[in-house]
Amino acid sequence: MTVKFEGKAFRGNWLVRICLKERFYGLGKHNAEAICAKLGFYPQIRWRQLSEPQLLELSKELRNYKIEDEARNEMRSNIALKRQIGSFVGRRHAMGYPVRGQRTQNNAQTAKRLNRINRRNYSTNSTNDTSTFMNRIRAFFGRNN
Repeated sequence: MTVKFEGKAFRGNWLVRICLKERFYGLGKHNAEAICAKLGFYPQIRWRQLSEPQLLELSKELRNYKIEDEARNEMRSNIALKRQIGSFVGRRHAMGYPVRGQRTQNNAQTAKRLNRINRRNYSTNSTNDTSTFMNRIRAFFGRNN
């Protein structure tokens, strides 16, 4: 038996808390368990055991969280901001290197692959951004050079 919920299909014998954390981007283990506890679901409840009002409550509760596209867009905008301001993390994203201090001599293949995906259209050292920034500094200090 398959249960359709929020445009996704779930097997009826799967645990609700596990499906929430695995099928919805942006929900982790803690949030999934908190949602189940708030709605009064016992930990071992399965999708086939949920009634229609419980599914509606679950849907209403999920609207309070940033999931799927909202979470992805927030992550992308955070990375774009770090690249735009030229922080160390932003430069590492732009170059495709590991961001959190891992080694690059041997094992950086995963980071090089992941940091390329849908993130290459931003640049850290755009000439327009730099010249605009320098113009603002010159105007602030009263220099016209």
